[in-house]
Amino acid sequence: MMVLYDEEEIMRSYAESERHDARYDEKVETAKRFLGMEKLSYEEIAAGSGLSVEEVEELAGGL
Repeated sequence: MMVLYDEEEIMRSYAESERHDARYDEKVETAKRFLGMEKLSYEEIAAGSGLSVEEVEELAGGL
């Protein structure tokens, strides 16, 4: 019984991490589109994408 619970918990945790990763990827893609416009500040892009200003700055450095 304990093994089954552990397996269920592992699967639940994995599913949650996958959802988190997908949401993060969407935020990154949104920020990249904003950066491509070259009209918004890093602060505005962070607010619009849900990323931090630091994350937006890192993305901008890699483009």
